[in-house]
Amino acid sequence: MDHKIQEILLKTTQSVQIKSYDILQSLWSGYGKIIRIYTDKTSFIIKIIQPPSKNTYLHPYGWNTVNSHQRKIKSYQVERNWYQKHNTTIPNARTPQFIHSEVTDNTYCLILEDLKSFQFSPFEINSKQKINLCLKWLAYFHAFYLHHEAPHLWETGTYWHLDTRPDEFDALKDMELKKIAPIIDQKLKDSPFQTLVHGDAKKANFLINETEASAVDFQYVGKGVGVKDLAYFLSSVYTEKELFQNEPWALNSYFSFLKLAMNEFNVSQFDQLEEDWRLLYPYAWCDFYRFLQGWSPEHPKLHQYSEKMKNEVIKCHL
Repeated sequence: MDHKIQEILLKTTQSVQIKSYDILQSLWSGYGKIIRIYTDKTSFIIKIIQPPSKNTYLHPYGWNTVNSHQRKIKSYQVERNWYQKHNTTIPNARTPQFIHSEVTDNTYCLILEDLKSFQFSPFEINSKQKINLCLKWLAYFHAFYLHHEAPHLWETGTYWHLDTRPDEFDALKDMELKKIAPIIDQKLKDSPFQTLVHGDAKKANFLINETEASAVDFQYVGKGVGVKDLAYFLSSVYTEKELFQNEPWALNSYFSFLKLAMNEFNVSQFDQLEEDWRLLYPYAWCDFYRFLQGWSPEHPKLHQYSEKMKNEVIKCHL
């Protein structure tokens, strides 16, 4: 590990010694790594971003474009803004607490609380209880940030929305979906019930303990409707067959938690919000489906459930 980063970590965590560290994962397209650091005090998570040159970074699906690079760079700036300016302790929606961030030369580091210290571990094997904890996390997060002003975050949350994916939109071969994509995008933006969405709320970005879920990786947090996170999360935990089987339960569970959370936070108009977001659920799924078709035409999530969502939306706009 870089000596300068070690100095920053020791100083900002008021530690004396780094005892050991584990590299947890590399960042997408080789933009850095996430490390768990053990010091004489406790353990911390450090996210180190070191963008490669535009001629050397590799994208798993070949999208080595200027748009792709600039979006990633902005995403790390947004994540830092999120932790420094917006991250709040919310009941049933745990997030790591911010410790420090610093930029040196071409390296940016973000130091966070290690949720492993609170018995959180990766969400690996599906169970209804674990999925329910994540649905509860999403509901409480969305209720808390409903109508929240979010300067310095993404104007539109999620990494796949239409404005940020012109290259993938140009590559889209499904002409029905291509024609309706701007209508879907505008429909999601026009909802009067905008909140903050996590923007990358997949299974891999949740940690679980016995009683609650927590979420990490806030690179694409920004304004949106809650069902954008919900649709994306369900796509990450269920197969095509399971989506058909579990959609009613999952949506009902999410909205039940959302009602509890809105009551707890004294937020009004739940009935109107539920009606609006249930109608927008197929649009949210279809928005992600449009991105996938352009980005990776052989992706396993391009299945009959996604087609069902598309057809429901198209029927509304014939």
